[in-house]
Amino acid sequence: MAKKFTHATIEKNSILLLVLTLVVVAIGGLVEIVPTFLIKSTIEDVKGVRPYSPLEVAGRNIYIREGCYSCHSQMIRSLRSEVERYGHYSLAAESKYDHPFQWGSKRTGPDLARVGGKYSDEWHLLHMEDPRAVVPESVMPGYPFLAQTPLDYSQIEGGLKALALAGVPYSDEDIENAKADLEAQATPDADTDGLLQRYPKAVARDFDGNPAMISEFDALVAYMQMLGTLVDFNAYENADFKQ
Repeated sequence: MAKKFTHATIEKNSILLLVLTLVVVAIGGLVEIVPTFLIKSTIEDVKGVRPYSPLEVAGRNIYIREGCYSCHSQMIRSLRSEVERYGHYSLAAESKYDHPFQWGSKRTGPDLARVGGKYSDEWHLLHMEDPRAVVPESVMPGYPFLAQTPLDYSQIEGGLKALALAGVPYSDEDIENAKADLEAQATPDADTDGLLQRYPKAVARDFDGNPAMISEFDALVAYMQMLGTLVDFNAYENADFKQ
């Protein structure tokens, strides 16, 4: 009579246990890994989400350079308290063109995922110069130099090319017009037809009150005024946003 194959048998035979363990791990690994090669993306497309405009790219670089992400996340969780305070919970697709993304749970200040349009440019200017002038309990340092520092955008085409290599769908036309689009977005009365065609809903105006110079403040606030404004969440709750 054949020997009964039990769990105790496996435990007492180290070689058999090792072989069966490897088989189980191999099967589990295949189940987790193989699907990643069969799907194009784990993030569904959402109507309205687009790559950042050149000025927004420059502003986002300043945002990261100054460590804003250390105190402000851009991830609203699907908790009632967060949704009521900050707005609709964050969608993965909203950060699909972020390199690196700004999701996280560390907050010293409020989440900024929906800050676009919430405050005026003048409020941001005062807030950057002296945070406690508008938020008395703020522990944020001031950044008055941003409005006084000319924006260096001499390498903006290279920045878009680098992002394109990372998967952001910038076309040759986008890269070729990068400087012109950046200047148009921050210059009053500029021709913004091409800019808005390439980057719908881009906020175009003089942000720092000094039309004679495109400052780092212009770029940073252009980026912040866009955050959370690209997706129409009123329609999102009633319709399918998949393109």
